[in-house]
Amino acid sequence: MAANAGPIARLVQQLAKLPGIGEKTATRLAFHILRAPREDAAALATAIQDVRQKVRFCSRCCDLTESDPCALCQDPRREAQVICVVSQPQDLLAIERSGGYRGLYHVLHGVLSPLDGIGPDDLRVAELLRRLGGADGVREVILATSPNIEGEATAIYLAKLMRPLGLRTTRIATGLPMGGELEYADQGTLSRALDGRREI
Repeated sequence: MAANAGPIARLVQQLAKLPGIGEKTATRLAFHILRAPREDAAALATAIQDVRQKVRFCSRCCDLTESDPCALCQDPRREAQVICVVSQPQDLLAIERSGGYRGLYHVLHGVLSPLDGIGPDDLRVAELLRRLGGADGVREVILATSPNIEGEATAIYLAKLMRPLGLRTTRIATGLPMGGELEYADQGTLSRALDGRREI
């Protein structure tokens, strides 16, 4: 990028800071922005500024939102007695896309990871416990963290915290994907699928 000093080099440098974007991809993106109509570049710049200035945490579920409380928390059609706890806002979006869940959410903004120095105080656990102890009449909490070591540790930790509250605490099922073949599944996935079996 030495041949292109100034604004292009600065744009490449900033784009390369994004996750999954190396210098080559950042360079391609920078030149794409440069060739795009002026309005598109201005719209991109405005969208970036808006997301930094207008987006904040929902005071109820800790999701990212422009309005507080967020649209999901305000929706009277949602089942307010069931809360699905997810690690990140992206997980909430994935569950919403499935169309099969009609309750509310709570976003932790991470998982327990002692090796990375992330403990309970770094997550939105206190907000969750305040919410569960409130007057919302919550009867079930679904722990929907990823089925990896950190996600499992977080789910176990939260389940222990909630046990004294007397709430029904469930964990999302794990196992074989739809359309998957048994012969290609790993041992851990097969074991989980057998443990999570249910009557049909």
